[in-house]
Amino acid sequence: MLVKTEAIVISSLKYGEADLIVKIYTLADGLKTYMLKGVLKSKKGKFKASMFQALSQLEIVSNHRGAGKMEYLKEAKVINAYQSIHFNPVKMAMLMFLAEMLKITVREEEPNPPLFHFLQASFAYLDAEDKIANFHLVFLLHLTRYLGFQPDSQHEDLPVFNLLDGVFQEVPSSDYCIEGKNVELLKSLLGIDFDEMQHIKLNQVNRNDFLNMLLLYFELHVESFHEPRSLQVLKEIFG
Repeated sequence: MLVKTEAIVISSLKYGEADLIVKIYTLADGLKTYMLKGVLKSKKGKFKASMFQALSQLEIVSNHRGAGKMEYLKEAKVINAYQSIHFNPVKMAMLMFLAEMLKITVREEEPNPPLFHFLQASFAYLDAEDKIANFHLVFLLHLTRYLGFQPDSQHEDLPVFNLLDGVFQEVPSSDYCIEGKNVELLKSLLGIDFDEMQHIKLNQVNRNDFLNMLLLYFELHVESFHEPRSLQVLKEIFG
């Protein structure tokens, strides 16, 4: 079926001498995989490799054949082109880290418009704003909502957070329960939007500790989760 849809590039992988295999999250059909023949060598082709950088926002036309199929693009053009991300090393490190997190966690080949619009708006915000030191923390917390394991804030007044069950409770009940600064920070970040995050003041140690806690939370709730390779680069940038 011929489909015209907005889309966000998740990852691209060189295949052979001239081809790219690109994973793209589409508004119409969720995650799809496309083969781009000769795109790395052709100077006159309709596709340029630069169009398929991580988290680029596109409008594409493709004949989608069904789940699990390698697809081929008929048309593609960049929309909502980023103005600052690719020239800002902090934003670029954050973008690469979040793209890898999406590659690890977003796998459904079915439409999820709320998730798509969240991603679209989030990266537009990252591109437009300057105060983004906590962006990745707020982004990952919001992402848990769309992936189905958002922390339950019903008993947010309690001092312990159970990473395994995703709930607040009175006392620790397993090795996956946390207390202290990370719990207080979790309470501060839950439910806020990106405009409010700049009021949360964190030093490098606190930010990294909380990020490590978030990654453990993802590991406990996402099958075959592994630590992103870009994590160390992100930490070094903020260091």
